[in-house]
Amino acid sequence: MAKLALTLVIIGALNWLLVGLFEWDLVSAILGGDSHRESSVLSRIIYTIVGLCGIYCVRFYSDGRHAAR
Repeated sequence: MAKLALTLVIIGALNWLLVGLFEWDLVSAILGGDSHRESSVLSRIIYTIVGLCGIYCVRFYSDGRHAAR
């Protein structure tokens, strides 16, 4: 269950990274909707930080430091 949750967090974080850097929402593009919405500079910075945190969390797959096993 923990790996599934971590996988979903990483997918979500990578989507926010795409929104933050390129103003493109992959999830909206795949599932339909407005994939080119306007956002403020501050929002893009926050999305980028969340995305980078998601990339950082990828390492938890191999080092066994995720909370639930």
